[in-house]
Amino acid sequence: MTTRPPRRSPGRPAADRAVQRGALLDAALACYVRQGIQATSLRDIAREAGVTPAMLHYYFGDAAQLREAVIEERLMPVFERIRTPLMGATGDLPALLRLFVDGIFAVVEQYPWLPPMWVREVVTEGGALRDLLMTRLAPSLGQLLAARFQQAQTAGELNPALDPRLLMVSVIGLTMFPVAGAPIWRQVFNATDLTMDGVRRHALALLERGLELGDGKTLL
Repeated sequence: MTTRPPRRSPGRPAADRAVQRGALLDAALACYVRQGIQATSLRDIAREAGVTPAMLHYYFGDAAQLREAVIEERLMPVFERIRTPLMGATGDLPALLRLFVDGIFAVVEQYPWLPPMWVREVVTEGGALRDLLMTRLAPSLGQLLAARFQQAQTAGELNPALDPRLLMVSVIGLTMFPVAGAPIWRQVFNATDLTMDGVRRHALALLERGLELGDGKTLL
């Protein structure tokens, strides 16, 4: 007596669906990076993925739902790689700043599209990810670090002339912006020899020692 193999339910196997869905998310992210979130249509993403728009509707419903899926499954895990170690950090202020800078550059090395997307979609007025910053990133990480800077300043460990809130902005300015603008400043200064690790070390030097003008001179 022979046994028949179990009958497969109609439709694609679950593993195939997961692979297809992941490929569609990757195609959407590629389009967002290349031309901007708001300028990307479902048809653009379908063309990138080599499928029909109907396939995108099947998996995600509409453009808004697809965008949310990209945020949850592609962007937030990247941001979490920066945020999670900082949320649990217990070291002194120099160690915290080094952890932040090193964390950003480690992520940027793997995801070089992050800084230009950050500038276009978060910093630029009307960017599609501005709300993500205001509701999910800044209230936790930004406010936590600003509070740590304030504590260090109260304890006499941080220059009293600094504003703890703006120090957070300065750290972003020393990391994300130089990477995003690399094609520009490399051309302006003919600086093809400067690597991202060079930018990282420059940021750490500024944060750790500041501008040493000599002869007791200050900028204030």
